[in-house]
Amino acid sequence: MKALRAFLLLTTLALSACGFHLRGSTPQDVQFAFKTLYLKVPGETLFVADLRRALAAHEVALTDTPEQADLVLEVLSEQSSKNILSLSGSGRVREYELRYTVALRAYDAQRIDWLSAGEVQLTRLLTFDDEQLLAKEQEETQLYKDMRADAVAQTLRRLNRAKPRE
Repeated sequence: MKALRAFLLLTTLALSACGFHLRGSTPQDVQFAFKTLYLKVPGETLFVADLRRALAAHEVALTDTPEQADLVLEVLSEQSSKNILSLSGSGRVREYELRYTVALRAYDAQRIDWLSAGEVQLTRLLTFDDEQLLAKEQEETQLYKDMRADAVAQTLRRLNRAKPRE
């Protein structure tokens, strides 16, 4: 048992000492095919604010007009929903299904699609208990926050692979 722990410790130290990290885990690893971006959004939401911060961290310059940008990222819609998934024998809610969907499209100044209209769709399950109402509300808020962060990360990955389509 001690030998296994020592081996795992040495392996971990060796990996960290050689500079190992997951590809794309740092902003310097991501190289976009564009330098400037115009963000066309229906309104300023938490998702848009998070996306702006992430783009700034990856050194993508955001422009004030679409004409100044290499690429236009249009957020077509953003939706969150909460559906009852299961009920107890007495008719009380036991589980909810939380959904978060963002529809996106990216194109250049010549209106050539880089990313055709598509959705980032995320789902989480939330168990529910009437006796823990405040805790479950906080858990729901945290789940939506995590889904939003995941949607931003997926958007960045899509933008990283985006290229003009003929």
